Amino acid sequence: MTTTTKAQMSQDELKKLVGYKSVDDHVLSGMVVGLGTGSTAYFAVERLGQKLKSGELKDIVAIPTSERTREQAESLGIPLCTLNEKSKLDVAIDGADEVDPDLALVKGGGGALLREKMVEVMAKKFIVIVDESKLCDGLGPGFPLPVEITPFCWEHTLGKVAALPSLAGCEAKLRLGSAATGSAVDGTEPAVTDNGNYIVDLFFKSPIKSAPAAAQELKDTCGVVDHGLFCGMTTAVIIAGSDGISVKE
Repeated sequence: MTTTTKAQMSQDELKKLVGYKSVDDHVLSGMVVGLGTGSTAYFAVERLGQKLKSGELKDIVAIPTSERTREQAESLGIPLCTLNEKSKLDVAIDGADEVDPDLALVKGGGGALLREKMVEVMAKKFIVIVDESKLCDGLGPGFPLPVEITPFCWEHTLGKVAALPSLAGCEAKLRLGSAATGSAVDGTEPAVTDNGNYIVDLFFKSPIKSAPAAAQELKDTCGVVDHGLFCGMTTAVIIAGSDGISVKE
């Protein structure tokens, strides 16, 4: 791990620092770039827009992972396309809700997990930007694991997911209110993703024993569209800490 020491900064300032660093260090002219979703990825999008406007970067095309990111990118004049036009990306940049020592992730607090995974799995490099509070010894207890499911017979699917052997001991709850909050208690109607699906949040008291096994069991469950476990995808994590930034590869 390499470390850069900085003066004490606020959380937003640190998010801005890692968001800007991800673009400065990993985006070159002519690239196809995946743009993540969330409060940290927001700053990466902002930085990309700045460098395109100044002319420091040219011939960039970006693929957003949510409607919110698409709207931000369009407002900054960033040229956009979809995976239909460009299915191979040079780099994708996004945040995460949890990062374990193997750089496996929990993502989906913002409700964009399906589009994020579809875009980021196609990138040559996947750069994750987080603050140090997202680092953990094991995935699960620190943040609920989101699972995107079809609305059709959602209660049936929720029950099937909760009973998976690799997820033993979890409590499954349908996310209510806004898909972007990561909260299961902020409304009375089911949260709906950009894809028209529901999200089930899985709460754990102890770490998931095997994230790859859980990922496979979830993917094999009929009614599950995708899940927030991102295993074996991360190239590097840029971490915002109380004393500055560090990079783990």
